[in-house]
Formats: sequence, structure tokens, C-alpha cells
Amino acid sequence: MAHIDLNSDLGESYGAWSMGDDEAMLSIVSSANIACGFHAGDPTGIYKTVKAAAANGVTIGAHVSYPDRVGFGRRDMDVTPEDLIADVIYQIGALKGIAAAAGTTVRYVKPHGALYNRIAHDAKQGQAVIDGIKAIDPSLVLMGLANAPILELARKAGLSIVAEAFADRAYTPDGQLVSRREKGAVLHDAGQIADRMVQLARLGTLEAIDGSVIKIEAQSICVHGDSPGAVDIAREIRRRFETDGIAVRSFTS
Repeated sequence: MAHIDLNSDLGESYGAWSMGDDEAMLSIVSSANIACGFHAGDPTGIYKTVKAAAANGVTIGAHVSYPDRVGFGRRDMDVTPEDLIADVIYQIGALKGIAAAAGTTVRYVKPHGALYNRIAHDAKQGQAVIDGIKAIDPSLVLMGLANAPILELARKAGLSIVAEAFADRAYTPDGQLVSRREKGAVLHDAGQIADRMVQLARLGTLEAIDGSVIKIEAQSICVHGDSPGAVDIAREIRRRFETDGIAVRSFTS
């Protein structure tokens, strides 16, 4: 692969609570998943991050979530399709308004946390998210977990899709993310992570947590903005990509 997208979850600070370093990450990544207020982010902070993304030429996506600020959107919820459709429309609409005020546009949608993991394999909630996106803007791209059924479901529904892999997360032998509750689920060594991402970009493979090699076809790589050392990890990935002749650019380019 001669090029790949690098994305990060941003705009997640809330009031006096600071999360991540958006300014630094926006100088590294090509796409930004912006919190929409349901799991994190307040209007002032979201607006500031969106303006900074626009100034850096970074593509903006809506990071939609279950309504779960206390749990940072990482608690599974059994919501009705009607509620989930409305929640998705509401969040995308809010970010679209902020983006318009900042002179830019929302180009894609990436569900967050528990919602992301749930819809990867839950067709009922997955269809609700798809229906919400189509209701407000069918031109938006859905970003989802590489190899997960949600991508084919979205494709059949007429949405454009982009498959995503995670730089700082371990994988199971069947290509799923190792649960954050398990030891070794989150990776921290920037050099090791960069090696893995070069392998992914070049060969489309990764080493699973048990040492086996798995196939991962992804057009975008995520570095979680709230991970310890996130900026250093993203910077090392980008440096290694540039050294190896792999361009970092948005999948919307």
C-alpha cells in the first residue's frame, strides 16, 4: 500500500476535564473522529477542535456514541432502533452545524466505544446506525472494524465504507480486538506499534496476541487520543511511514 489514512479520536475534553492533546495530534493525523457530546466533548471544545482540524487540512468525522458520559461511551446499551437512529441523527447534525460555522464539513461517521463494538456484529443496532446516517446524509462514509459484518451491511445499504485497524490495540486470532479487560489489550511501545503498522500497510497482516499472523485489510489506522503516549505513538507511526515511502492521507482524498 502506497498510502493510508491515520485517524484519532479527538474533541473529548469536557469542561475542566482535559482529554488528550488535540493540537499535537492534528499536526500528525489525516482524519479526526470528533466527539459529538454523547460520550465526551462540550460545545466550546468541539468547536475549537473542529476549527483546528480545518486549519490543518484534516478530514472530519462524527464520533457518535451511546448517551453515556459517565462511562465514556464504553458501556453497552440495549437501546431501541428508533432511539439509536434519532441519537445518530442528533449527533451528526450537531457536528455538521459546528463544522459549517468553522468553514468545513463532516465527511464520515465512526461510532465510538461500546457502540462501535456492538454494531460490528449486531445487525439490528448496526442497521439503526446505518439508517440514521442515511436519513441525515447518505454521502457520509461509515468507518468500521476491518473484517466485521457491519461493513458489508452498510455497503449493501448503499453507504460508502472504510475499514479500520487499531494501532494501539491487540488482536485475537480471529481478528477481533482483545477486550480492554484483558492483560495486553492496549499496546504502549511506540517502536513496536510502528513496526506493526508498517507490516499492516505493506502486507495487510498483523501478529495476534497468541503469536499467529492474521489478515487485516484496512484503509485507515486509529491511534486513540486518550491512550498514554498517544502523540508519541502517532508521531512514530507517521515517521516510519514516511521513511518507508508510505504516504499518510485521508481516505476521502
